Amino acid sequence: MIFDDRSDAGERLAIALAQWRGKHALILAIPRGAVPMGAIVAERLGGDLDVVLTRKLGAPGNPEFAIGAVDESGWTYMADHAESTGATREYIEREVAAQLETMRRRRAQYTPARAPLDPAGRIAIVVDDGLATGATMITALHSVAAKHPQRLVCAVPVGAREAVERVRPHADDVVCLDPSMEFFAISQCYRSFPQVDDDEVVAILQQH
Repeated sequence: MIFDDRSDAGERLAIALAQWRGKHALILAIPRGAVPMGAIVAERLGGDLDVVLTRKLGAPGNPEFAIGAVDESGWTYMADHAESTGATREYIEREVAAQLETMRRRRAQYTPARAPLDPAGRIAIVVDDGLATGATMITALHSVAAKHPQRLVCAVPVGAREAVERVRPHADDVVCLDPSMEFFAISQCYRSFPQVDDDEVVAILQQH
């Protein structure tokens, strides 16, 4: 399944999530790429939009390849393959510290005038633009689950087969429009996949 762009993916994802329309759902997008998509889902479902901040922990010498992820509280998920990439304990500690600082900066920039929206007792739908290893999504789901939503949903347009199965135990529902891909980069599944910058994220959040 190939998507024209994130807007196309967001529209199709909203259709797949139609059962939550009008249920006061909280759409939690993983910045930065999923925020435009999350905005479309929130609008179509009549829900609220916010971000859930997690950061990938990149492999030594290959920062795009996730060996794990960390959330705002400092909770970390480490993939089984982390050690085989040469990531030492010291390397991981440095990477975690750097990503925590990035999240502190982003939280101050993204929602400076309010606290994060509380998912407690709500349908919480965590959206990303795809699952490659699943590490970032697992960490995001753990972060949201700790706040006791009524139901926790993972929603992505596309995912690697293994990543989808890895994520499944961490959510009540997993909605993936194409869970059978075997790919090296999520961008392969989009005809247009430009970078989303911080200013765009801020502008979208201010509108919701």
